Amino acid sequence: MIERRPFSTFLAHALVSVGVLLVAFPVALAIVAATQTSEQIAQSFPMSMVPGDNLFASFHQALFGGQTGKGNTLPAVAPMLWVSLVSALTIAIGKIAISLLSAFAIVYFRFPLRNLVFWMIFITLMLPVEVRILPTYAVVSSLGMLDSYAGLTLPLIASATATFLFRQFFLTVPDELVEAARIDGAGPIRFFFDVLLPLSRTSIAALFVIQFIYGWNQYLWPLLVTTREDMYPIVMGIRRLMAGGDAATEWNVVMATALLAMLPPALVVVLMQKWFVKGLVDTEK
Repeated sequence: MIERRPFSTFLAHALVSVGVLLVAFPVALAIVAATQTSEQIAQSFPMSMVPGDNLFASFHQALFGGQTGKGNTLPAVAPMLWVSLVSALTIAIGKIAISLLSAFAIVYFRFPLRNLVFWMIFITLMLPVEVRILPTYAVVSSLGMLDSYAGLTLPLIASATATFLFRQFFLTVPDELVEAARIDGAGPIRFFFDVLLPLSRTSIAALFVIQFIYGWNQYLWPLLVTTREDMYPIVMGIRRLMAGGDAATEWNVVMATALLAMLPPALVVVLMQKWFVKGLVDTEK
């Protein structure tokens, strides 16, 4: 029986409340700033937390760009959202597909130096992105993939982490299941699609959420491989809006753009929360 301790309960709730406030306050600040005009934000310091009536105008200006009252030209964010969405989906689906196939080959196929191949994949986790980024850029540039979706996504779709997780999961699949599939005449491809994929759906869902957010938040790699504004992802778009310095920055548009950038990852987490949690904690096989 669990003993109830009022002080421990109060302390736990207090810590959770403080954590929620720390996370929610920047979002609330962005929402309030998006409802005001840039003049209202600049006139008061600290910024007033009273919402204004400029929310839809800020979102419209963020999505479609155009001239501001100060004579600044703002880029349209809508194409950047599309670039980020395509890149994030391609990276997430590509990572999962390649990791599933590589883990399947390592676990269920017998070939020379199989363990060495796995450890060579696993060792890449020890190499930070900065170590590989210049050689990767040289390869992408020599293949003519700069300013393209292929250049944005293909170098990022291999994942040693996902391969390791799927390998560990496949190792827990009972050998009796493999033998039963073999007796039924199922070949490797049929066993993969009819048995392993349905068993892996919760792990796939959890990894999809993680990898989608990873792909959506990419900044350093797109900064290197894109020079055209129509290929900028949304994270670069936020920085692009602040390129003119404090005096020229339309902070209401910047905050509206930040809110737009948060929406797709938040929707993915909310819609797939059940599968995400189940994929991380479920041990039933």
